[in-house]
Amino acid sequence: MRRASQPEGSRRSTIREVAALAGVSVATVSRILTGTYPASPATRARVLRAAEELDYVANAHARSLAGTASRSVAIVINSVISPHYAHVAQGVEAQATAEGRLCLIGTTGGDPKRELAMVKHMREQNAEAVILVGNVVADDDYRDRMRQYAQALSAVGSRLVLCGRRPLGPDVPAVVVEYDNAGGAFAATSHLLSAGHERILFLGRRPGYTTAEGRLDGYRKALTAYGLPLDPGLEVEGMMEWNEGYRMMKQRLLAGPPDFTAVFAINDLIAGGAHRAMAEHGIQVPRDVSMVGFDDLPPSPDIGLTTVHLPHEEIGRIAVRLALEHAGQGGEPPHVVLGTHLVIRDSVRPRVQ
Repeated sequence: MRRASQPEGSRRSTIREVAALAGVSVATVSRILTGTYPASPATRARVLRAAEELDYVANAHARSLAGTASRSVAIVINSVISPHYAHVAQGVEAQATAEGRLCLIGTTGGDPKRELAMVKHMREQNAEAVILVGNVVADDDYRDRMRQYAQALSAVGSRLVLCGRRPLGPDVPAVVVEYDNAGGAFAATSHLLSAGHERILFLGRRPGYTTAEGRLDGYRKALTAYGLPLDPGLEVEGMMEWNEGYRMMKQRLLAGPPDFTAVFAINDLIAGGAHRAMAEHGIQVPRDVSMVGFDDLPPSPDIGLTTVHLPHEEIGRIAVRLALEHAGQGGEPPHVVLGTHLVIRDSVRPRVQ
C-alpha cells in the first residue's frame, strides 16, 4: 500500500482518501470503521492502516441529522471524586454554559495512554476545546503524539488547553493555564520558617509530576533562602491522596519519635491523612507539630489547616474562555499563570526553643 503524503495537522483527511489509499470503496471504509461490515482480515487491516496513516477522524456531526449537532467543550481529568478536579470541572461547566456550549467529560486515572485515547475521542466529537487537567508521567512518545493532536485540533478550528502543566514546546498551538505552585509553596514554607521551624517534613514528593515538582521546588527555595541545608531524608514520596498522607506519616512515626517540628503537605488531602496518623500517636497540631497544606479544599477548614489557596473554578473558566477566543487563530497561544495566597488558620505555632 502506497503511503500517503499528509502534512501533520494541515487539514482533516477525508473518507475518500482513506478508501483510495486502501484500494477499496468509500462504503467499505465506512462499514469497517463503524463495525458493520464482515470484511476479510486483510481488507480490514488495509483500511485501518490507511486510516491511521492519514490520521483520519470520523466526523461525528456528519453522522448526525442535519441541524442537530451541538457545540461543545471537553474536559479530561484524572478523577471525578477528587475535590480539586471537581472544582476545576465545575468552573469549566459554568463557563461552557455561559458560552452556550455543552460540556463533555472524561477521566483517565492518570494513565497517559488513556488520556491520549480520550483526546482523540473528543476530537472525533468535534469539541471546540479539549482541556487537560491533572498530571501524567509523560515519555517522549506521549509528548510527540500530544503535539500532533494539538496541531490536528488547531487545524480544524479547535484548541488544546493544558491546565497545571508545562507547555509542550515551541510552536505547539496549545493554551497553557497554570498555578504558581512554586510561589505558593515558597510562601507556605517561609511561614513555617518564620515561626522558627527548621526541620520541616515534606509529604508528597512525586518525580515526573509537574504539580508536585513545582511545590517541591518552592519548598527547597525557601529553605535555601533561610540559609538551611536541604535534607533528602525529610522529603517523603507519595501520591496526592488522603490515605497516602496517612501512610507516609504512619510509617514515619512507627520508625521512631518525630525528627521534625513541622510538616508541609503538598495538598490538603495528604495533610488530612497525616493529621489523623499523628492524632493516633498522641501528637497534636499545632501543640506538638505545626502543619501547612496546599489547595484550600476539604478537609482544611475542618481541621483549621493553614494552606495555600488556589482559584480552582477560575482556572476552569479561564481555560474555556481562552480556548474559544483563540481557536483557529494563528500566532502563539497564551500562557497564563494564576496567583496563589496563603490562608492563615490555626495549624502553625512558633517553635518553642
